[in-house]
Amino acid sequence: MKLALYDMDRTITVRGTYTPFLLHVARNMAPWRLLLAPLVPFVMLAYVLRLISRQRLKEINQSLMIGGKVRRDRLAPYIESYADKVMAHNVYAGALERIAQDKAQGYRLVLATASYRLYVEAIARRLGFEAVIATDHLGQDMDYVRAKIAGENCYDAAKLRMIRNWMAAQGIAREDCHIRAYSDHVSDEPMLSFADEAYATNPHPPLAKLAQEKGWPRFDWGKKE
Repeated sequence: MKLALYDMDRTITVRGTYTPFLLHVARNMAPWRLLLAPLVPFVMLAYVLRLISRQRLKEINQSLMIGGKVRRDRLAPYIESYADKVMAHNVYAGALERIAQDKAQGYRLVLATASYRLYVEAIARRLGFEAVIATDHLGQDMDYVRAKIAGENCYDAAKLRMIRNWMAAQGIAREDCHIRAYSDHVSDEPMLSFADEAYATNPHPPLAKLAQEKGWPRFDWGKKE
């Protein structure tokens, strides 16, 4: 078994996808919610000051921009149109080439991201990924979406726990597989260290420094497609 674990935001995509997703839905589904957008920086400030958790930050912003409880069938067309927008304007050409290379070499493609499964799965389908490990909403199988995270935010050490749990559910033993991992951010050090091959991909300075210390190869995908 060969696995290729990819982070998404700023690893495959040029820019982050979460806030643009919220704004895309608000703009197209309920434009009046854009009047609440000036509150978002204050929520971010509360997170920076450690008054709220990263998980709570995401929940509050979703409540502001999308709503606390929205039907999935109402959201569906905006999720699909957002995924098309990401593919058209926010994906590194180098990432597409590497994904195709891993697939050709027999790697099972797994997207492991802190972004919400709600919209990540639509992007993953377009990229050709076979599995998604992501932040879930409470009541993931219900016909409406609540602005509440179920379980852990798929970030840092929690991401590795979720990867391990997914592997166990799939019946994949660590000793029976070869793993490649790609990320742009030092918060993914647990996932990168877990892998047999770790790649610092478009790394921000702390990860670039860590990669140099660890001897991890570096990719810089500067062109988008």
